[in-house]
Amino acid sequence: MSSLEQNQSGNLERYLGNTIRELRQQHGLTIAEVADRADISRGMLSKIENAQTATSLETLSRLSQALGVSLARLFRHYDVPDGGAQLVKDGEGMEVVRKGTKRGHTYHLLSYDQGPTKQFEPFLITIDKESEVFPTFEHPGTEFIYMLEGKIEYRHGQNTYVLSPGDSLTFRGEIPHGPEKLIKCPIRFLSILMYPPPPGST
Repeated sequence: MSSLEQNQSGNLERYLGNTIRELRQQHGLTIAEVADRADISRGMLSKIENAQTATSLETLSRLSQALGVSLARLFRHYDVPDGGAQLVKDGEGMEVVRKGTKRGHTYHLLSYDQGPTKQFEPFLITIDKESEVFPTFEHPGTEFIYMLEGKIEYRHGQNTYVLSPGDSLTFRGEIPHGPEKLIKCPIRFLSILMYPPPPGST
């Protein structure tokens, strides 16, 4: 067995041992109780939990039954990719100034560093009573708005829409759009811009 295989085997034994111990403790069971149910020795179960021995699939099957879970449950979180989600805490979004933004409009970008090609940009937008002149925007792709607070009349092309908390609006970004009338301030809404893929990427 190569050193890589040995390392992977050791990782699996540690993972299974920890998982079996956690499930046993969650169910309030002792080593003796689980060992008796699974028809294995208490010493063997102790060695399994402490990653001191490898065990057969048959034994793992009996242990899963003794713990009241499926065999698949034992392996559910093994070898799962790390992920790499980007967390932006409340109030920590990057404040940005968008082209056409006027006084009283605050934009917080909630996700960034997305690679060389932007796929989407989520903003938390706040508008207060200081706004006098409303910006108009045009951009490629699709925009999705979800109202959180206040009430606004929003224009898209020749149409206007009154948005209250819980309302959403989806539209093509290349058509001129923006606030038409501030009905109830302060106003807060999520604006998610989804950009088309670059030419030749599909």
